[in-house]
Amino acid sequence: MSATAPLTLFITGVSSGFGKELARLALAEGHRVIGTVRQAGAVGAFEAEAPGRAFARVLDVTDTEAVFATVAEVEAAVGAIDVLVNNAGYGLEGLIEETPIAELIRQMDTNVYGAVAMIQAVLPFMRARRKGRILNITSMAGFTTFPGLGFYHASKFALEGISETLGKEVKHLGIHVTAVAPGGFRTDWAGRSMIRAERKIGDYDQLFDPLRQARRERSGKQVGDPKKAARAMLTAMTSDNPPAHLLLGSDAWARVSEKIAALEADMAAWKDLTLSTDATD
Repeated sequence: MSATAPLTLFITGVSSGFGKELARLALAEGHRVIGTVRQAGAVGAFEAEAPGRAFARVLDVTDTEAVFATVAEVEAAVGAIDVLVNNAGYGLEGLIEETPIAELIRQMDTNVYGAVAMIQAVLPFMRARRKGRILNITSMAGFTTFPGLGFYHASKFALEGISETLGKEVKHLGIHVTAVAPGGFRTDWAGRSMIRAERKIGDYDQLFDPLRQARRERSGKQVGDPKKAARAMLTAMTSDNPPAHLLLGSDAWARVSEKIAALEADMAAWKDLTLSTDATD
């Protein structure tokens, strides 16, 4: 896919964070962007970013019927979608024992099922054209874990696995899939965009309360620059051979490297037991 040819990007969640920065960069470089927003009042502001090239659609990605209808309408009214960017999502902080199951369901509905609905909606069109790019915004939390983010990790581990599998299923059709895993960036993720479960169990106070406070204090001061992340995503999506996984940020590199080293150490330490379970006949 040529980096100079104008593309049509469909980006979910362009009102803030990575979606907003990627949409602005793509528009500045001459591409067309269909961006989803949650409120009708945000339509005009987004389309004013680049009249004739910025198209807003009000969409809740958890509404599967609306997802399919919106993608079909965009293909007919705006044009072929070259790149899908599944960016819509949010953070959920809470200990596994304390956090209501309803919050887990809500987290998966948005971060996983909504992304899959978007994928299923665009794939028939991309398959017919034998080309397309899909970027799923996951997280370093799709590789490594931190106390108090268990259900968020579940959603991002799931999306990493779905992305990797999908990439193997559609590569022969000319469609490339990249899971983009950012570390800590100066977005609203740990601020107004995060849902925080109520604390209830005192046994976790010593472990978790300092972590929750630290996350609040680091919000807006993280090492990552969202504008630079947008540039990296645009570079990846226009590459002739985009990666299956793309880490963003020095903290993501460090944390995921630590996870891989720990996994390799566990595998080596328990290798004999692992191999002992093969059938001998």
